[in-house]
Amino acid sequence: MLQPNIPEAEIYEVGKNKLKNPTIFVGFVGAGLVGTIAVDHMINELDMKEVGFLRSKHLPPSTVFMQGRLRHPFRIYSNSDGSICAIICEIVISQDGIYNIAMAILDWAEKKGSNEIIVLDGVADKKHDGNAFFAAEVDLCRVMEENDIQMVPQGFITGISGGILNECLIRKIRGITLLAKADESIPDPVAAATIIDAINRVYDTEINTKNLIHNYKSLSKISSKSLTGATIKANAYGCLLYTSPSPRDATLS
Repeated sequence: MLQPNIPEAEIYEVGKNKLKNPTIFVGFVGAGLVGTIAVDHMINELDMKEVGFLRSKHLPPSTVFMQGRLRHPFRIYSNSDGSICAIICEIVISQDGIYNIAMAILDWAEKKGSNEIIVLDGVADKKHDGNAFFAAEVDLCRVMEENDIQMVPQGFITGISGGILNECLIRKIRGITLLAKADESIPDPVAAATIIDAINRVYDTEINTKNLIHNYKSLSKISSKSLTGATIKANAYGCLLYTSPSPRDATLS
């Protein structure tokens, strides 16, 4: 039941769902919109159904619509057997609400018996280089490297992505981030496809990426001017920044 006042952050379930210790993939607004493009494509290809949404006073008053149908901007989906969940948010989250929203997601994930959360995102660069990168807890590093995903040697992650991964460290849920260099000025479906290909290798999924570039071709028509403001906002609250001792290694390379 919805609270009369808007909560700090709370997940509401819709319909009937039988989640079975789901692996959870999440995507938020970031460089090249890689996270949201990748998760949205997974939802469509796996024919996932909406099972919940997050309501928070830290989300700007807005809604989204697809094919004329109004939707919550922060939604949760599940595949048919409840083994995979996808969380997608298509608006920028207020910095003040990051902790509350991250905790709400992890609380819900624990109740559903999830053991693993994978954050998908882009790293701002001039162009995509065809590689997938990762940062993970120790026991997953070998698995990622064996599947041709490169380790990020050093750095830090900010925003809601960092909040979720940090919360995983103090809970019994493994946190991973899969990253790809992306064009920060326009949506980058090629980078999103690279991340999905990495997911297919690690998690034995068979998500077709051939249609991804075609389906999002229209996004490239967005002018750089119209997207610049969104890029700046995303970088302010949810960017992934990487540092190292030497300037030469200050970015993914």
